[in-house]
Amino acid sequence: MLQLLRKITLDHCDTLYGNKTIMIDFDYLSKGLNALARAHRMSSMAGHLGASLIAGYFVGEQRPDLEPEVYRGIEDDLERVMRGESVFGKKMSKNSKLADPEMFEPFPKQKPDETLVDGIAEELEKSIAQPRQSGHNVIFASLAIRALREHPEFATPAVVDGILKLMALFVDATPGSGYYGKDRGRIQGSKITLPEEDGTAEYDDIEGMAIAIFDEAIALKPETHRIGYGGLVHVINHAAAIADLGEFGYPELVPRAVRSHRHHLRLWRSLPNVADEKGPMQVSRFTAHTAAYWTSGTIPYDRALLTHRVKTLFGFDELAATVDEEAKEKAAYDKLRFLM
Repeated sequence: MLQLLRKITLDHCDTLYGNKTIMIDFDYLSKGLNALARAHRMSSMAGHLGASLIAGYFVGEQRPDLEPEVYRGIEDDLERVMRGESVFGKKMSKNSKLADPEMFEPFPKQKPDETLVDGIAEELEKSIAQPRQSGHNVIFASLAIRALREHPEFATPAVVDGILKLMALFVDATPGSGYYGKDRGRIQGSKITLPEEDGTAEYDDIEGMAIAIFDEAIALKPETHRIGYGGLVHVINHAAAIADLGEFGYPELVPRAVRSHRHHLRLWRSLPNVADEKGPMQVSRFTAHTAAYWTSGTIPYDRALLTHRVKTLFGFDELAATVDEEAKEKAAYDKLRFLM
């Protein structure tokens, strides 16, 4: 079903770039790449800033037939990120000399060179065999690769070099951490010993990975609350990033990335239900692809949703495009309300 959404329709056209309909302002793409290239000057997690703008732009390409309120809501999220409202910018990296708005400024003009993009994949390869910070190494690299492959005019030495430096920060990073209840607290994933068998679906390719994630989403219930490893949001976005790596020129990275993703999923599944301590999951009445979500007056901007909302909208659709499981896809899509 979602494969059809890739079809560009001119009926709802706001802007044209080449032969593509653009529903989100094209400038967000270049600004996102600029911020991704400067993220290493703050922290590895500052990559969230630029990644959210890139993903937000791509949502407009994926779904050119959404209601205008959705695009306005997405752009409002992106503007908030650029103003410094994200928890992953200066708020987290207080010693950084950069302010959040400076992250998005253009670099001095340089001649682009698309051949430099291969270097991002080569740097990612150094960390891809293990989950790193809830898959952010793959998420950030994949978004950059897609953006630069589709728009090589932005593949300048300054942009690519900055992204390489960001990727280098993940080489020795942990898988992230999970909350194992008030008695055990937060534990780094590298210190968790997983059982040989835990009921996690076996998969070794993109289609199997997507179906396993849809099954996990369908099983979500408010009374089951897990905290850690980026939640199912990052399990989705990590998988979508792997799918795009294969599509945009690096299928040789996919097998190792899929194995790493399954370890990420197993870590998330190892988390206990802490609903008795933390309360049930908060569930939105609407999905964020609908105008009702953005006009409800109840949109959350706290926690990390400001940068993750658009990445998850993008990631879910990328993942759904890899399989032909319409009923399962629809049921999983409805459960995105649990993540928004």
